[in-house]
Amino acid sequence: MTYTGGCHCGRVAFEVETDTEISSAMECNCSICSKRGHLLTFVPAAQVRLRTPETDLSSYTFNKHAIRHRFCTVCGVAPFAHASDRQGNPMFAINVRCLEGVDPQALEIKQFDGRSL
Repeated sequence: MTYTGGCHCGRVAFEVETDTEISSAMECNCSICSKRGHLLTFVPAAQVRLRTPETDLSSYTFNKHAIRHRFCTVCGVAPFAHASDRQGNPMFAINVRCLEGVDPQALEIKQFDGRSL
């Protein structure tokens, strides 16, 4: 399946390819995810196509600076972050709230204790 996503003002746009329909998401309680209200799904970086120039995105890192939280320079919405998984593979954490056609209330939400890491 191909999902389209973006920020509120439309300046940030991207597509995500998945093998199946998104049916679950992770809710992390770390300091940034809880404040932003993220619901995340994870995909290999090769499955994400940015339709926005890098110059239209800003980045924020904190703590170990391992995850680049990306957001729109105009409206401030943060549709995704990227980092590497434990095996060193580039990954994207997609905020499903920023995907067209995904109803967050219909998803199975898995809790993750990021605050304790």
